[in-house]
Amino acid sequence: MNMDENTAKQQVSASADAIQVMVVDDSAVIRGLITRMLKSDEDIDVVAFAANGELAVRELSRADVDVIILDIEMPVMDGLTALPKLLEVDPEVKILMASTLTLNNAEISLRALQAGAADYVPKPTATREISGGDEFRRDLLAKVKALGAARRQRQHPQRRTPGAKPRTLAPVPKPSAPAALELRQAGAQAPDILAIGSSTGGPQALLFLIKNIPLDPRLPIVITQHMPATFTTILAQHISQSTEWPCTEATDGEAIVPGNIYLAPGEFHMVVEAEGTQRVLHLNQDPPENFCRPAVDVMLRSVARVYAGRVLTVILTGMGQDGLKGSEMITGAGGTVIAQDEATSVVWGMPGAVATAGLCSAVLPLAELAPYIRKTASRGAS
Repeated sequence: MNMDENTAKQQVSASADAIQVMVVDDSAVIRGLITRMLKSDEDIDVVAFAANGELAVRELSRADVDVIILDIEMPVMDGLTALPKLLEVDPEVKILMASTLTLNNAEISLRALQAGAADYVPKPTATREISGGDEFRRDLLAKVKALGAARRQRQHPQRRTPGAKPRTLAPVPKPSAPAALELRQAGAQAPDILAIGSSTGGPQALLFLIKNIPLDPRLPIVITQHMPATFTTILAQHISQSTEWPCTEATDGEAIVPGNIYLAPGEFHMVVEAEGTQRVLHLNQDPPENFCRPAVDVMLRSVARVYAGRVLTVILTGMGQDGLKGSEMITGAGGTVIAQDEATSVVWGMPGAVATAGLCSAVLPLAELAPYIRKTASRGAS
């Protein structure tokens, strides 16, 4: 069968509990590479393929799929065009954009995230597969499993086109109710800095959050978002263009200026240091933490050392537990930590970790985070 012209559906005897995935790419080589990686995990089942967006839309109307890995550049119908059409067929399907690391594709990927994609994964090339195949495989499997679990946890009824076969999703443990979370008192001091950590779903959440925080000439913001280089460049531009705040990728040795946002660049940890009367940003390529560089924990540890209790930390949507240990240091120094709630998170890993550890003074829907930040920051207004 010619995979570049036809859609092939794979029927396998995997467990009904497995996350069901469709791979959409015009390259048979890349489809095969991604499929082999996914099938190496018994918790994932590749159930469908498509060589372009049009075929993917058609396939989704009759396939049971939890996660779609969607290429950007394809003939007939590209990924960005196909994205809203796929979500119209199944609003609950999780779409993972696959993008090569170019400025243009980073821009398109961020537009896709704003249009409803859940996350992205840097697409492997022949060179990257040889040099970094294990890293790509780990990233791919982790994201597919996290997104698939998040889809099933919500258990919303699927809106399918006629002819689609219904499926009972595998049961998952029910999340803790917000009322069961143990909250702590907020720090007594007004913040001199706002530190934000985010990952899966973070770009969308960051743009929404910062749009709703009025520019504060007294308060700087530092952000670590799990992203490769190139992508962080474009994200900083999007934040500047979409909000009142000037935002740049941090550079080594620059002084922190209130009223500005500093984004950790991809592949570099960002830390804050006190140098005389100034607070200065430094970048390093120390080993990844929590498989991440930049890592939220690295940033938060440094912020806690320099600002002590005058820190407000926000942990947004993301998989894993990056930010947990750093948040422990923030609260230990007298600072305040808040987190995005599960209902509005794409993946409630990072915010869930700090929330269930009892480190948060508030666990709120995304729309309620900015008012909390404004109220907390206003304590320092003269």
